[in-house]
Amino acid sequence: MSPEKATIGDMTNETRDVHRETSGFWRTQEMFLIQEVTNLIGKGLYFDQVARGALHLMSEMLGLNRGRIVLKSQDEDVYRIAYSYGLTTAEAARGRYQLGEGVTGSVIQAGHLVIVQDIDKEPTFLGRAVERSRLPEGVVSFLACPIRVEDRTVGALACHRIRHRDRPLQDDVRILKIVATLLGQLLTLNDRLDRRMRAIEAREPLAKPSDQAARYGIVGEAPALLRAIAQIEQVADATASVLLLGESGTGKELFAHALHAAGPRKSKPFMKVNCAAIPESLFESELFGHERGAFTGATEARAGWFEQASGGTIFLDEIGEMPLLLQTKLLRTLQEGVVMRLGGKREIRVDMRLVAATNRDLSLAVERGDFREDLFYRLNVIPIQLPSLSQRAADIPQLARHFLNRANASNRREVALTADAMHYLSEQPWPGNVRQLSNFIERLVLLASAPVLGRVEVASLLADRAFDIAAPRQRPPEAHFAPAAMPVRPYLPVKSHTSDDLRRALELSGGNKARAAQQLGLTERQFFYRLKKLGLEPARS
Repeated sequence: MSPEKATIGDMTNETRDVHRETSGFWRTQEMFLIQEVTNLIGKGLYFDQVARGALHLMSEMLGLNRGRIVLKSQDEDVYRIAYSYGLTTAEAARGRYQLGEGVTGSVIQAGHLVIVQDIDKEPTFLGRAVERSRLPEGVVSFLACPIRVEDRTVGALACHRIRHRDRPLQDDVRILKIVATLLGQLLTLNDRLDRRMRAIEAREPLAKPSDQAARYGIVGEAPALLRAIAQIEQVADATASVLLLGESGTGKELFAHALHAAGPRKSKPFMKVNCAAIPESLFESELFGHERGAFTGATEARAGWFEQASGGTIFLDEIGEMPLLLQTKLLRTLQEGVVMRLGGKREIRVDMRLVAATNRDLSLAVERGDFREDLFYRLNVIPIQLPSLSQRAADIPQLARHFLNRANASNRREVALTADAMHYLSEQPWPGNVRQLSNFIERLVLLASAPVLGRVEVASLLADRAFDIAAPRQRPPEAHFAPAAMPVRPYLPVKSHTSDDLRRALELSGGNKARAAQQLGLTERQFFYRLKKLGLEPARS
């Protein structure tokens, strides 16, 4: 072998080694890109997230720059750049193509891949989105691949590429086809899901509740529910106070609003007050108002809730938590129709209808001396018992669909439940009633790993809680400090936590009551109320 030939042979071997190393690097990049795109799809069938992620990865991993996904506009008969990476907003907005127009329009019309080796020498390349001056000097290529849904082309995946580089053009073409196929399959799944959801809605409309319930925005048609609504309508025109009784989460506020809407005061104010959420030291000022200078910080006079509700309806939720001193003042307001502001010297006449609600047994509270007997009889003129969800189990699928539709709309999701999953939900007792079901459905939508969830997936999420849904009970002390991110908040009695529990939570949270409440699985209002009951909350002026 001559020296010259030996040198040429050595160079060839060296070139092969470099090529092998380069090929290995690109293969690794390709595999990483495909893996990441499939991971994005696995996290949820949300096309916008997958599309933007794929374009980002194509640019960063393989140098396929200024990627864009062109889809048909919903408002016009034109195809536009729906997603892009590396394009400005103005550039993406310019990317609009008629069917068959330019390279992109031709790809969509014919359904075939097009490779433009040199955009400067291709007369059909429009260069509409990106000006040539913004592209690199030298030869620039353009690749456009059709995106197909079943047997039709719905758009195109396209990008720019430096023509002369150490990566073969056919490798980029192969990756572009793979990504376009994945995007097409995702669009196909979403399209099938949309059709399925429309078919389900056509067979089983979401707005199925009876006219009687739907009139007030109440979902359901169980006999116990309709009886409660009938009672509401029967007393709507009266002026006597109404007492709504029932477990927590049965929809007392919704029924109070229904009573207001069904009566002659419907065009007047509807004021709602949660008695358990007001600190005792502020109760009188909040309900009855105050005059300027009545206490430190009262820089101006303020009308209380009763004055603000005059002419309309005032809803006092959890009235069993009202302090005894205020119960006396409330009784006088109900009997005489007047209020006296804190620090005031004259009575102010008010005309409002009172609707009260409680989940406590007020007759027992009267026996214990926690609630005035005369006020109890004044409130108990028209008692209406609201049914628990266990008494209207047939409404659970209808309620679940209603909450599912609402959660999907507010979170921009498209999660559906199978009939078996709905049946499984109907079998559960739901100790927290409608509120608990609503919270669980929203969590289900947010954590859904697939567009359609079956019995197994629903049961898994429902079982992932710190207490048993079939037999709700107080958690042991060591469980009080479990992570607060629970699927459904437990409905615990007032004495569910000791003063040591509350103090320890405050210590762990550095005195932050909101964080302490989360540690105990409570709302801020529930936490504050327990502090107050145990005498741990300092008085407020």
